[in-house]
Amino acid sequence: MEIITTTKQMHDWSRSQVAAGKTVGLVPTMGYFHAGHLSLMRMAGELSDRVVVSLFVNPIQFGPGEDLACYPRNLERDQEMAERSGVAVLFVPSTPVMYPEPPETRITVARLGAGLCGGSRPGHFDGVCTVVGKLFNIVSPDLAVFGRKDFQQLAVIRKMTADLNWGVEIVAHPIIRESDGLAMSSRNSYLSGPERSSATCLYRAIVKARELAAAGEGEVARLLAEVEKIITVHDNVRIEYAEIVEATSLEPQLRVGPDSLLALAVRVGVTRLIDNALLLES
Repeated sequence: MEIITTTKQMHDWSRSQVAAGKTVGLVPTMGYFHAGHLSLMRMAGELSDRVVVSLFVNPIQFGPGEDLACYPRNLERDQEMAERSGVAVLFVPSTPVMYPEPPETRITVARLGAGLCGGSRPGHFDGVCTVVGKLFNIVSPDLAVFGRKDFQQLAVIRKMTADLNWGVEIVAHPIIRESDGLAMSSRNSYLSGPERSSATCLYRAIVKARELAAAGEGEVARLLAEVEKIITVHDNVRIEYAEIVEATSLEPQLRVGPDSLLALAVRVGVTRLIDNALLLES
């Protein structure tokens, strides 16, 4: 596995793969890998000849008071895990490499990025889209794999890619969960023992909502009341949002339909966790 740290090296490597007739799959990450990341890498390897994993904690997607400074990092461990997963290149640019000067250009996906996480984290998706756009230009992948845990991010990136005619296939990977249902996330490492136990309320709320929807409950207000009841029983958990939206438009719904998505964001202690699920998914 090669470690590349500059945009020129990355450009040159990508051009060499095109010349050799190879397809390239990209997995954008902020590092501190877990089994979910490794699943994305394996999927990219199944769908392309060469896999590039970017590892960059992107400062422009963090807002004031968020966890940029303390975001978990362990480059040596990440290198070993990526290599064992068959990754061809680990692209590890520094902030000065990605942003030699403060960026004046941002990519905005206005409607899809406005609600849910966009409502509580203003500017977040502008930062995500901008860095992903830069990675698409630097790596020139044929496809890019993203996890469905960040469902809104996936929708926003799909729309950006289509609107800007990037020609990159966006591939969605299912959520990878711990044995107790908690969605895998690098931020899970922040949780204390009691917080880790409380965090399972997200998945328990999802399971309950899906059971009720499958049994014929179609009123969104009633489903959300059950979801909130399960989550708010924990003193150390605070709901940031709990919404049922249409999975493509992300528009709020009043009644459950075939594409209804339950989207959750909560604070467990000071740690922000997100999760989601289609209510009527088989």
